[in-house]
Amino acid sequence: MRIEVVTTLPEFFEPFTKLGVIGRAIQRNKLVFDILNLRNYTHDVHRTTDDYAYGTGIGMVMKVEPIFEMFDDYLLKHSRPWLVYPSAEGELFDQKKALELSKREDVMFLCGRYEGVDERVMALVDEELSVGDFVVSGAELITMLFVDAIARMIPGVVGKSESVIQDSFYSDLLDYAHYTRPKQYRGMSVPEILMSGNHAKIGRYLLKDALKRTMEKRPDLFLKHELSLEEKAALLELFKEMQKIC
Repeated sequence: MRIEVVTTLPEFFEPFTKLGVIGRAIQRNKLVFDILNLRNYTHDVHRTTDDYAYGTGIGMVMKVEPIFEMFDDYLLKHSRPWLVYPSAEGELFDQKKALELSKREDVMFLCGRYEGVDERVMALVDEELSVGDFVVSGAELITMLFVDAIARMIPGVVGKSESVIQDSFYSDLLDYAHYTRPKQYRGMSVPEILMSGNHAKIGRYLLKDALKRTMEKRPDLFLKHELSLEEKAALLELFKEMQKIC
C-alpha cells in the first residue's frame, strides 16, 4: 500500500516515519510512505501557500495553484490516488473506515491549515474525514491518527493479527480489560479465571467483559451492535451473574 501526505510542514512527519507501527510497516515493506512538501509547488521567493480570503479578508486560505500543480505532478509518475481531506465537515472516521482505506492501493492525505483550502480544490478530493467536532491549527496531527489506524489494518504490520481483531471497535465492541504481572498489587488482584488455563472459560469471560464494558461506557455502540448467538449466550450468563450479586 502507498500513503502520501501533502503538507507545508514535512518535518512534522520525520519521527512518525521512524518509530512505532509506521516505522515497522515501512521497514517491512508493507507500506510505502511519502511526504510531499506543498511549498515545492510554489513560484515566489517566499514559497507562499496561503492568501487572504476573498469577500471577508478574515483568515488565511490555502491557495489553489500549488495543490493542483502537486496533483498534476504526482499523476505523471503514479496512478490516481484516493485523495482524503481531513475536515470537521467530513464523515466521522472510525475503525471500519480504517479497514476500508487499508484495502486501497494508494491513499493521499491533504493537510489543510488556517481557514482550510480554496473551495476549488474540492474538485480533486474524493472524501472528507473528521475526528470530531473541534478545531486544530492544522491537519497534520489528525492525519497521523488516520495513517496509524490504517497501517494497523495492513496484513503483516502488527506482529499478531489476533491483537488487531481484539482491538476496541474492530467488532463494534470495546476491548475487554487487560492485566499483566504482578498478580497482586496494593490490594488489587488479577481475576483468577485468567490464570486458570481453561481457554474456553477464559474466552467466555473476556467476551462478557467486552459486552459489559461496552454497555457501561459506550451504550451507543452497544445499541448498534448486532449480537451473535455466542454474544447472546454470554449476555444471559452475565445477567444471571448480576442477579446473584443483587
